[in-house]
Amino acid sequence: QVQLVESGGGLVQAGGSLRLACVASGRISSINVMGWYRQAPGKQRELVAQIIWTGNINYADSVKGRFTISRDNAKNTVYLQMNSLKDEDTAVYYCRYSDNQNYWGQGTQVTVSS
Repeated sequence: QVQLVESGGGLVQAGGSLRLACVASGRISSINVMGWYRQAPGKQRELVAQIIWTGNINYADSVKGRFTISRDNAKNTVYLQMNSLKDEDTAVYYCRYSDNQNYWGQGTQVTVSS
Protein backbone atom coordinates (compact mmCIF):
# COMPACT_ATOMS: atom_id res chain seq x y z
CA GLN A 1 0.00 0.00 0.00
CA VAL A 2 0.92 3.64 -0.38
CA GLN A 3 0.51 6.35 2.21
CA LEU A 4 0.43 10.04 1.39
CA VAL A 5 0.96 12.98 3.72
CA GLU A 6 0.27 16.54 2.60
CA SER A 7 1.64 19.68 4.18
CA GLY A 8 2.01 23.38 3.47
CA GLY A 9 -1.56 24.61 3.57
CA GLY A 10 -2.58 27.71 5.42
CA LEU A 11 -4.15 31.14 5.28
CA VAL A 12 -2.80 33.67 2.79
CA GLN A 13 -3.93 36.95 1.31
CA ALA A 14 -4.98 37.19 -2.30
CA GLY A 15 -1.92 37.51 -4.50
CA GLY A 16 0.23 35.53 -2.10
CA SER A 17 1.92 32.17 -2.49
CA LEU A 18 1.98 28.76 -0.85
CA ARG A 19 4.00 25.63 -1.50
CA LEU A 20 2.31 22.30 -0.85
CA ALA A 21 4.21 19.05 -0.43
CA CYS A 22 3.08 15.44 -0.57
CA VAL A 23 5.34 12.68 0.68
CA ALA A 24 4.57 9.16 -0.51
CA SER A 25 5.70 6.09 1.38
CA GLY A 26 5.17 2.36 1.12
CA ARG A 27 5.26 0.27 -2.04
CA ILE A 28 6.01 2.94 -4.62
CA SER A 29 6.01 2.00 -8.29
CA SER A 30 8.05 3.96 -10.79
CA ILE A 31 5.09 3.69 -13.15
CA ASN A 32 2.68 6.06 -11.54
CA VAL A 33 0.77 9.29 -11.70
CA MET A 34 0.81 11.78 -8.88
CA GLY A 35 -1.38 14.80 -8.74
CA TRP A 36 -3.16 17.43 -6.76
CA TYR A 37 -6.92 17.75 -6.53
CA ARG A 38 -9.00 20.25 -4.64
CA GLN A 39 -12.50 20.42 -3.29
CA ALA A 40 -14.19 23.68 -2.42
CA PRO A 41 -17.33 23.86 -0.27
CA GLY A 42 -20.37 22.75 -2.23
CA LYS A 43 -18.33 21.65 -5.24
CA GLN A 44 -17.01 18.38 -6.62
CA ARG A 45 -13.39 17.43 -6.28
CA GLU A 46 -11.45 18.60 -9.31
CA LEU A 47 -8.04 17.99 -10.80
CA VAL A 48 -5.58 20.83 -10.26
CA ALA A 49 -2.41 19.34 -11.71
CA GLN A 50 -0.84 15.96 -12.28
CA ILE A 51 2.56 14.64 -13.28
CA ILE A 52 2.89 11.31 -15.05
CA TRP A 53 5.91 8.99 -14.79
CA THR A 54 6.87 9.97 -18.34
CA GLY A 55 7.23 13.55 -17.16
CA ASN A 56 4.10 14.80 -18.85
CA ILE A 57 2.22 17.40 -16.83
CA ASN A 58 -1.39 18.50 -17.00
CA TYR A 59 -2.93 21.57 -15.39
CA ALA A 60 -6.46 22.73 -14.96
CA ASP A 61 -7.13 25.77 -17.11
CA SER A 62 -7.95 27.80 -14.01
CA VAL A 63 -4.42 27.45 -12.59
CA LYS A 64 -2.26 27.55 -15.72
CA GLY A 65 0.43 30.17 -15.40
CA ARG A 66 0.01 30.40 -11.63
CA PHE A 67 0.64 26.90 -10.25
CA THR A 68 3.59 24.60 -10.86
CA ILE A 69 3.73 20.90 -10.06
CA SER A 70 7.10 19.22 -9.58
CA ARG A 71 8.76 16.25 -7.92
CA ASP A 72 12.07 15.70 -6.16
CA ASN A 73 14.95 13.51 -7.28
CA ALA A 74 13.79 10.57 -5.18
CA LYS A 75 10.43 10.68 -6.98
CA ASN A 76 8.56 10.09 -3.79
CA THR A 77 7.57 13.69 -3.11
CA VAL A 78 5.42 15.94 -5.23
CA TYR A 79 5.09 19.69 -4.77
CA LEU A 80 2.59 22.27 -5.82
CA GLN A 81 3.88 25.83 -5.95
CA MET A 82 0.89 28.16 -5.93
CA ASN A 83 1.42 31.80 -6.87
CA SER A 84 -0.95 34.71 -7.43
CA LEU A 85 -3.56 33.02 -5.28
CA LYS A 86 -7.18 34.03 -5.69
CA ASP A 87 -10.25 33.69 -3.50
CA GLU A 88 -11.50 30.94 -5.81
CA ASP A 89 -8.45 28.83 -4.93
CA THR A 90 -9.79 28.31 -1.42
CA ALA A 91 -10.31 24.57 -0.97
CA VAL A 92 -9.01 21.44 0.65
CA TYR A 93 -6.14 20.19 -1.49
CA TYR A 94 -5.62 16.44 -1.79
CA CYS A 95 -2.63 14.53 -3.06
CA ARG A 96 -3.32 11.46 -5.21
CA TYR A 97 -1.04 8.60 -6.18
CA SER A 98 -2.10 6.10 -8.84
CA ASP A 99 -0.51 2.97 -10.24
CA ASN A 100 -3.07 0.18 -10.61
CA GLN A 101 -4.90 1.62 -7.61
CA ASN A 102 -5.72 5.07 -6.32
CA TYR A 103 -4.46 6.42 -3.01
CA TRP A 104 -5.43 9.70 -1.40
CA GLY A 105 -3.93 11.86 1.27
CA GLN A 106 -5.98 13.37 4.07
CA GLY A 107 -5.91 16.84 2.54
CA THR A 108 -4.56 20.21 3.56
CA GLN A 109 -6.64 23.37 3.82
CA VAL A 110 -5.79 26.38 1.69
CA THR A 111 -7.68 29.57 2.49
CA VAL A 112 -7.21 32.75 0.47
CA SER A 113 -8.53 35.97 1.97
CA SER A 114 -9.20 39.23 0.17
